[in-house]
Amino acid sequence: MPELPEVETMVRGIRPYVQGRKLVALKKCRCRCKPIDVRPGMSRLRTRLVGQTAVDVRRLAKRVVVEFSSGELLVIEPRMTGLMLLSDPPDKEHLRIQWQFSGRSKFDSLWFWDRRGLGTVRLYSSADFTKHLGSHKLGPDALEMTEAEWRSRCAATRRSIKVALLDQKLVAGIGNLYASEILHLAKIHPQQRADRLTKRQLKRLHVAVDEVLREAIRLEGSTLSDATYRNALNRNGQYQDMHRVYSRAGERCGTCRSAVVERIVQSQRSTFFCPNCQRDRSD
Repeated sequence: MPELPEVETMVRGIRPYVQGRKLVALKKCRCRCKPIDVRPGMSRLRTRLVGQTAVDVRRLAKRVVVEFSSGELLVIEPRMTGLMLLSDPPDKEHLRIQWQFSGRSKFDSLWFWDRRGLGTVRLYSSADFTKHLGSHKLGPDALEMTEAEWRSRCAATRRSIKVALLDQKLVAGIGNLYASEILHLAKIHPQQRADRLTKRQLKRLHVAVDEVLREAIRLEGSTLSDATYRNALNRNGQYQDMHRVYSRAGERCGTCRSAVVERIVQSQRSTFFCPNCQRDRSD
């Protein structure tokens, strides 16, 4: 479930306790569940990372990137149920990896927790990082897209705008939850073809992306009913209380207060929208 706001919250939470500190130990936690995909493997990770200093912690789309003094980059992709934690995991059963850092601090360890085991951990050289995760592989970050970029990228695809928003090569960072919220705020029907959006719609889309994602970051993401997502201190996000349409099928729309939120399926993913606020129109 973690999308751009949740991963950005993870990065902001762990950065003060990781950046500038030397890694002194790397441990694979005992876990009887499905193993996560770790490359090049724990023993090689230890050899290449222990003794190195974390010089930068940042987000790349839906990934956490830790750059080390060696120039190598550790990339953690939480995917559906992964969390980056400093303390108090939801349970110890699903802890996967522990990174321990030197120096005195409120938190000495960083943990990766993953209930379903879908997350991945990769170590890249600088050249391999560019090869596998460079701009030719990922679209521009959703928070950095200009209105002109939205026009050119949407014009290049005949897919519905909701499906296009989930394409990480078109725009990086937006997932299913925030796509529905963004389109509702922009008053765009999710089935409208991306290449048929008008200039006014594209302008609203650009504004809505920025507004929804930045507000979700401010409120530290969305913790849904399954409580899968938690911030670095194992606390709930708060943006779920602001959801306008996501997972509100059958409820009266809080924006227009006249129509009922509907759910449809697009590319095997649930889409939520208000048929009144988001009429299939081009004005």
